[in-house]
Amino acid sequence: MAQNMGEKPVYQVDDLQRIIGSRATAYRLLGELREVGFADKVKDGFFTIHSSLFQPFHLWSYLLPSLLAIKQARYFGLSYNENDIRVARQLIEGVVTLDYRAYELTGFQLPHKLFMYVDDIDTAAATLGNHKFSEGTRGRVAIMPRTGHFSNEIQRVYLDCIAYGGRSMLDAIAIEIVHHRKLDPKVRGAFKSEDVLKVREELMQPEPRTGST
Repeated sequence: MAQNMGEKPVYQVDDLQRIIGSRATAYRLLGELREVGFADKVKDGFFTIHSSLFQPFHLWSYLLPSLLAIKQARYFGLSYNENDIRVARQLIEGVVTLDYRAYELTGFQLPHKLFMYVDDIDTAAATLGNHKFSEGTRGRVAIMPRTGHFSNEIQRVYLDCIAYGGRSMLDAIAIEIVHHRKLDPKVRGAFKSEDVLKVREELMQPEPRTGST
């Protein structure tokens, strides 16, 4: 039902109500979408929806572990530049995903935030805090609890990128182009043709053209 609204930057509960017919049901559905990580509240009556909601329905069960982990991510900053990434990787152990791992796998977009899966998010947060990292939304270091499977690491990074959406959707396309043989053919995202063409063209260039340090 939510997919029938079409993709927009911001939605109102009225958008859901027009499709569902009941305001109470619209609020209940919005709550369910927020609980699993498909939607975020902006302010009363307004919300955003992650682009991953518009992926094929059969892919949702594969995206849920990524969505739940991203929803629980905690962000930290020290100098709020590339030095934070270097220091954090020395301080905490974990599985790197999204920006930095996608760049290591494809050489496509220059990474911006370091996302790491850690065994104990509170311990990792305390370690960063003890080294003067501050927690807040501006931080370039994000730690997330391990959820789901990691047996196929490239597949997991691919799904994380689809779940996160935005610029990470382009990383997912790049991973599929470069590592398609290592991905489950039954677990593939649906992408806009113009985005696929854009990524193909940029992968053929000697230097990354997208993103920032």
